[in-house]
Amino acid sequence: MSATLAQIAQQAGVSQATVSRVINGKPGVSQDRRAAVMQALGSMGIPTDRVLRTGTKLTAIVAPDLANPIFPQFVTGLVSRLAQLDHLAITCTYTPAGTSEESFLNLLQTQPIDSAVFLSGRYDTRDASLAQYTPLIADRGIPAAFLNGAVRDMDGLYVATDDAAAITMALRHLKDLGHRRIGLSLGDRNHYPSIMKYKAAMRFFEEEGIEHGDELTTWTTYGVTSGRMSAATLLDNGATAIACASDQLALGAIRAASLMGLSVPRDVSITGYDDSPLIASMTPPLTTIRQPVERMCQATVDGLMAMLGNRSLAKQRDAMLFEPELVVRESTGPVNAAARNA
Repeated sequence: MSATLAQIAQQAGVSQATVSRVINGKPGVSQDRRAAVMQALGSMGIPTDRVLRTGTKLTAIVAPDLANPIFPQFVTGLVSRLAQLDHLAITCTYTPAGTSEESFLNLLQTQPIDSAVFLSGRYDTRDASLAQYTPLIADRGIPAAFLNGAVRDMDGLYVATDDAAAITMALRHLKDLGHRRIGLSLGDRNHYPSIMKYKAAMRFFEEEGIEHGDELTTWTTYGVTSGRMSAATLLDNGATAIACASDQLALGAIRAASLMGLSVPRDVSITGYDDSPLIASMTPPLTTIRQPVERMCQATVDGLMAMLGNRSLAKQRDAMLFEPELVVRESTGPVNAAARNA
């Protein structure tokens, strides 16, 4: 469509919401207003057979670039489930050097979408302004779901893996292997999932009587290179094990250990988070925390359908927390005698 909703609405003398209802074949529009919209479409050279859809609805999926292997898993799971329900997914992926999340939100504001899913967006950052979501969610009332972030002051469905349970599983596993100098390689210190992991880790160390100084926690960006740098610091500070907030950070940690002449898991044990594709095939296969991606995608789509069926639900806040799973592979092992006695 070459014209925006705003342009069509101005031409027809109706609201953008009315235009959206007409081009999506929805009820609740008088015959006079429907005729005005159709006349405006014709006068603007827009064939009505291109905009009148029968049953198919549009869902926007807004996500960071798909370099993190867990993101394509979420997107694929959402797209396939939406398609089964005659919902066409529009995937908007943003990058630091490209189109931003806010820019995509501005573009979507003029499009006839029916619902939206946000994956690891600005909402998952502490103290970040939520104003960019207001036009779409608060003003237009678009049903929205937010994946893997804390519940914020914004209506919608919040679906997340239990980060506190996840880090506790990893740390208990490492403790059971005899490790006491356990490093934490976390994401940005304002990133809610990392904050929740950190707080849960501190509770675990206190309850188990394990000393954990600030030198055994690093905050960084998600990525293999940052994971390598983070792990090098932790290893220099005497860590015999490292619990990482993502599989990418864990891959970087394994690389750091190798560059320092250390063997995984003989000299240092490393855990990841996500259970990304191919992680089981690396050397050594990574012990990690598995996110229940399929169940989370299903819950997200079910929630969107419920909100579309009852629009009052879209004006509420609901949260669903999913239990992760510890997957033990070959990157973790008993602390060696020299480290135990150090």
